[in-house]
Amino acid sequence: QVQLVESGGGLVQAGGSLRLSCAASGRTFSRYAMAWFRQAPGKEREFAAAISWSSPSTYYADSVKGRFTISRDNAKNTVYLQMNSLKPEDTAVYHCAANSDAWSRATYNYAKGGEYNSWGQGTQVTVSS
Repeated sequence: QVQLVESGGGLVQAGGSLRLSCAASGRTFSRYAMAWFRQAPGKEREFAAAISWSSPSTYYADSVKGRFTISRDNAKNTVYLQMNSLKPEDTAVYHCAANSDAWSRATYNYAKGGEYNSWGQGTQVTVSS
């Protein structure tokens, strides 16, 4: 199983920026599908962004499109989430997720939490108004 460790969360004012990082274990990181999900207090976990293992292609929830950017550095086994123009409604615990066998699949639903087989503990992001 892939070990994931998130960092970079914190408190920021509305309109500010944060960059989250997720360091992953494993020798075949370049083949992992990676994603960020978030969960606000009292709400269900929701998809934020994902990046495929190849190309790579990126996918975003409508609520973050144009403000968040997901990227990966395979040499560092790390995926990033650059968050700009933050809003109070972005306040949540952000979890990194990985699927280590996505490369072998013909189809893959990047926005579905159940597709991922490894999860990090999460990092808190708080946006004040």
